[in-house]
Amino acid sequence: MITLKNVTLRRSAKVLLDSASVTLNPGEKVGLVGRNGAGKSSLFALLNGNLHEDAGEYYIPAQWRMGQVAQDMPETDQSATDFVVEGDTVLQAAQAEVTASEATDDYDRMAHAYMALQDAGAHDAPARAQALILGLGFKTTELTNPVNSFSGGWRMRLQLARALMCPSDLLLLDEPTNHLDLDALVWLEAWLKRYEGTMVVISHDREFLDAVTNVTLHIDAGKLVRYGGNYSKFEDMRAEQMELQQNAFAKQQDKIAHLQKFIARFKAKASKAKQAQSRVKALDRMEKIAPLLADAEFSFEFKEPANLPNPMLSMTGVSFGYPAPENAPAGTPPTVIVQNVSRSVLAGQRIGILGANGQGKSTLVKTVARDLQPIGGDVTEGKGLNIGYFAQQELDVLRPSDTPLEHMIRLVKEMTTAGKIAGQATREQDLRSFLGTFNFGGDMVKQAVGSMSGGEKARLVLCMIVWQRPNLLLLDEPTNHLDLATREALAMALNEFEGTVMLVSHDRALLRSVCDEFWMVSRGGVAPFDGDLDDYQRYLLDEAKRQREEIKEASSKQAKAEAKATKDAAAIGKSVSKIKSSPAQRELTQIEDRMKTLNAEGAALESRLSAAILPAEIADMGKRLKQINDELQTLEEKWLALSSELESLSA
Repeated sequence: MITLKNVTLRRSAKVLLDSASVTLNPGEKVGLVGRNGAGKSSLFALLNGNLHEDAGEYYIPAQWRMGQVAQDMPETDQSATDFVVEGDTVLQAAQAEVTASEATDDYDRMAHAYMALQDAGAHDAPARAQALILGLGFKTTELTNPVNSFSGGWRMRLQLARALMCPSDLLLLDEPTNHLDLDALVWLEAWLKRYEGTMVVISHDREFLDAVTNVTLHIDAGKLVRYGGNYSKFEDMRAEQMELQQNAFAKQQDKIAHLQKFIARFKAKASKAKQAQSRVKALDRMEKIAPLLADAEFSFEFKEPANLPNPMLSMTGVSFGYPAPENAPAGTPPTVIVQNVSRSVLAGQRIGILGANGQGKSTLVKTVARDLQPIGGDVTEGKGLNIGYFAQQELDVLRPSDTPLEHMIRLVKEMTTAGKIAGQATREQDLRSFLGTFNFGGDMVKQAVGSMSGGEKARLVLCMIVWQRPNLLLLDEPTNHLDLATREALAMALNEFEGTVMLVSHDRALLRSVCDEFWMVSRGGVAPFDGDLDDYQRYLLDEAKRQREEIKEASSKQAKAEAKATKDAAAIGKSVSKIKSSPAQRELTQIEDRMKTLNAEGAALESRLSAAILPAEIADMGKRLKQINDELQTLEEKWLALSSELESLSA
């Protein structure tokens, strides 16, 4: 087990853990939670040996193997499959021993090395690696692509696959869902549920934590507080504790009343559709943990849109995709991903966009957002449509050297030029105050964006969207860098937003609490999805199972052939070992040693004969040389006979 007893942990002058104690038992699945800056990543650094306690006692079993996701961006021309296979440290050690043994004449060692390689799973390692890669959203055509050919997010998925490939007793996962979409996330959950070791995970995805953890470890005021149960159970218990703290609870009453009023409003609007009932359950849960949500340090709201066109937009026979590259030969057709879509987006709709990786969710959103032109068909926008778009790559668009205030000033100029200012305050002091509502206060308004965390950058993008007073929100994975408190604030703000929401997200809690209906992007089309997220999860798991079976079948023949080759090599190694220890082999070795001695003596005599010596000595030396040559001839005949015998045995 892992034990911390009165552990103090510092980072520079800041005390992160202050005489903290906790015990984690073998096989437990632990969710590590706490506010940003509380010390979650530092505790991980203690667990993996990169940090040491400043005081107290820390113990982890020395024999435990550890698996964790490397944080560096891999730079290699290796294929995706080979890169992930290398994550199996046991297999790599066995392969290294085979290589080392083959460089020696120790056939016993070679035989054992081949057997260890087989035990390490060499015969099916590529198939195991490819199952992980496909589960995390890659296509079968990408299995042999070089790692360097993938974008940063996909390379980090390969790092995750490599960590899962490693046999481990302790698995440390720090925000493993950040670069995943919903289908890969569902697959990862299923994989982690089967994991037999001890796991500690940091995540801001509540449903992910609920699915894969059975213990919650909360870093609070420098202490480690252990709760039996997943994240929802932790929230329940913590909300009850806060309710008992009457002074704090009294200060929360106004916020709780507002929250409960908002919940009642949206529960009343929900229809009897299955998706809407899922939303009602999510709102019920928010009401239950109202004290905890009211204590959150961050909240915001979308302003009322200046107008609400209805429909917001209409699509007639639209095809979505990408134009041919600029350097493509003349006449190269565009790439069509989704086609023949005829749908309308109405005022007030809350649409969740579902679909497996690569089916075209982001392409659909980019086209609606005007980042891409339709390949065909017509998109008709309602008069006064004002889109607020949060793209997956939006954080990359921010200017690293500019400050939040400079971003806001530039936004004001762009909106003024476009004639889209709709009553927003534009003075610098007003912009400072507005930034303050998104926790950009004091000196932060003049801090370079490049030095900010991913969560702070995401908050700035949200701030800029809110300021624009959109009536249609297009959100493509907006929670990737948001902590739990900010996710809750976003869910609240979206529910109170009076415009229309189209949402792509792997955060199921956000989808459940915000969306009344779902569109499914699959097989080149867009259609309503009649089920709820639980139905969609089952669909994704079935698809993942089908893919695994396909890759398993495709690689089974190769795996059997490799297994046979490994066994044959081990058998050969054993046979050679037996031959080497046989009487014939021992006699052959003795003959070779004797021949070396005689050749050395003969060479020495011939050297002396070339010098000036007495006649009597010449006669004696000549006589000895004849004896040596006669014995060598006899030994050579025996050596040839024994060599033929051993070759026959080996064959």
